[in-house]
Amino acid sequence: PTIPVVMVTKNEAENIMEEAIGSQITDYLIKPVNPNQVLLSLKKIMDGKRLVSEKTTLDYQKDFRNLFMALNNNPNVEEWKDLYKKLVYWEVEMSKSDSPEMQEVFNTQKAEANTEFFKFVSRNYIDWIQERKSDTPVMSHTLFTQKIAPHIKKGKPTFMVLIDNLRYDQWKSIEPIISQFFRVQEEEMFYSILPTSTQYSRNAIFSGLLPVDIEKSYPIEWKNDDEEGGKNLYEKQFLGDNLRHLKLNNIKWDYLKITNNDDGKTMEDNFHNYLKNDLTVIVYNFVDMLSHARTEMEVLKELAGDEVSYRSLTVSWFEHSPLYRALKKIADKDIQLIITTDHGTMRVRTPSKCVGDRATTTNLRYKHGRNIQYEAKDVFAVSNPHDAGLPQPNINSKYIFAKEDVFLCYP
Repeated sequence: PTIPVVMVTKNEAENIMEEAIGSQITDYLIKPVNPNQVLLSLKKIMDGKRLVSEKTTLDYQKDFRNLFMALNNNPNVEEWKDLYKKLVYWEVEMSKSDSPEMQEVFNTQKAEANTEFFKFVSRNYIDWIQERKSDTPVMSHTLFTQKIAPHIKKGKPTFMVLIDNLRYDQWKSIEPIISQFFRVQEEEMFYSILPTSTQYSRNAIFSGLLPVDIEKSYPIEWKNDDEEGGKNLYEKQFLGDNLRHLKLNNIKWDYLKITNNDDGKTMEDNFHNYLKNDLTVIVYNFVDMLSHARTEMEVLKELAGDEVSYRSLTVSWFEHSPLYRALKKIADKDIQLIITTDHGTMRVRTPSKCVGDRATTTNLRYKHGRNIQYEAKDVFAVSNPHDAGLPQPNINSKYIFAKEDVFLCYP
């Protein structure tokens, strides 16, 4: 089975072709055969990987200058989206290449992009939250209103699948699998609010509110970082209130949160029942658990030690998940499927010293509390949390957000 087989035949019968393809032959040539056809087939078999690698490297070298110029041309909100798409495209393509040197060049360019993006967000974030700019992007708290709600119609089943912590590169890895059963009509990006962690970003998505407004409207349900209790226990309530606010309270809807494989199997078994709904929202938590586990479990440190293996593990999970099996069941129905995320994940490498009191949060990527001492060059600092749409537990509270691949640590 490891020996490549090329079938050369004069028989043009369709059943012969199908049998050959079903037998997983490498190539199929119909007589009369041109010598160049044989040469092409041999090149594809013997040299295919090398040729793809060389072409990928050459194409990236051509695009390198365009990316460099775009990065240094003060990109706006939409241009940053395009830049990120291109960088992810090349990251995935370069992972198939056999050129460590060009991979290093790409990693340097990606790091430069992260540096510039941090500066861009730091300059504009408060204005976006205060809606002072005409080019304010779609963000977590406006995502449902602007991008999901317009697709919801009574009598037309819509499935919104939110995969927690799904990055764009992971989406591009599983997209070909989904595209076997669904036609992707449009693909858009949104900017997460800060902090990007689940309790802030996902509550904002479902409520349609900034965290400071969630705290005002739901003082009992909202939990600050330093408070005991689950931080995402009321998403269904937030979603219901948001639907009423958007005058969509006449639709039939349901909300599911899948946190383990048993939940997933139960969802899969009942999936046809959800076709009776106008809107079914499914929150799937596996990728988030995977991202945390790969820093905590030795076996996953080996399996997902770099971004290539992390994407591969995501694909493997998705292909064997109850979610994928459930989606295949309804692929032939007249439905709308919207797949989204709440935030991504960043592999951190650079420590930065940060000192605070006992009440200061323990998160490695952001801190909030009183009297925080930090390296100003390594963070985006918000002295007045309300300006950034965030709660202010104490009168002197402030937030700091780590830049690029920095993590905040105590000395």
